[in-house]
Amino acid sequence: MTSSDGALPLDGVVAVFDLEWTTWDGAQARNWSGPGEEREIVEIGAVKLDGRNSLREMSAFEMLVRPRLNPLLSDYFTGLTGITQAMVDARGRTFADALAAFGDFLGGDTPVVRVLSFGRDPDVLRRNCALASIAFPFADTLFRNVRPDLARFADVADHALSACDLPRHLGFPAPADAHRGLGDARCIAEALRRLWQAQDGR
Repeated sequence: MTSSDGALPLDGVVAVFDLEWTTWDGAQARNWSGPGEEREIVEIGAVKLDGRNSLREMSAFEMLVRPRLNPLLSDYFTGLTGITQAMVDARGRTFADALAAFGDFLGGDTPVVRVLSFGRDPDVLRRNCALASIAFPFADTLFRNVRPDLARFADVADHALSACDLPRHLGFPAPADAHRGLGDARCIAEALRRLWQAQDGR
């Protein structure tokens, strides 16, 4: 399945992924330039979709990650995502382990042909590899940022649209775990289904 203008490749098996990373009050406005601030990944969420069957969800991935440079989560981050220190302490994996597991999810018996993100999550993933002194294990051509496509579809300015806002703008129920990695990945996947249906006149 491809979009009507061919710009958004969705044929074969594709994945949608979303990251949650450390943040503090005002960090986004200052582009994480405060003392010690880094976008350390705290959660990876993803879904595999069947591009030959209406983007049906095939499988899901969700993993908490223990940040190393800032191991104590801010109250701001917890209020935003619902991810608590206790959750990360109990179930969080090292970034290296989480990256390897994510790579296994993208491969396996049904390897993906494209990984879609809502924004520049691949850049954050690459930065975390650099912070951990790990070679980035994916080809750059594997990733595609679908935020501009969905912003046009929702008729919202790109910079003003977040993944957790997609249900409100496109009229579908928000998941219970909005602003979590897997919940946002599923929001993006549903928005892509609606975009495809609208383009194909279904």
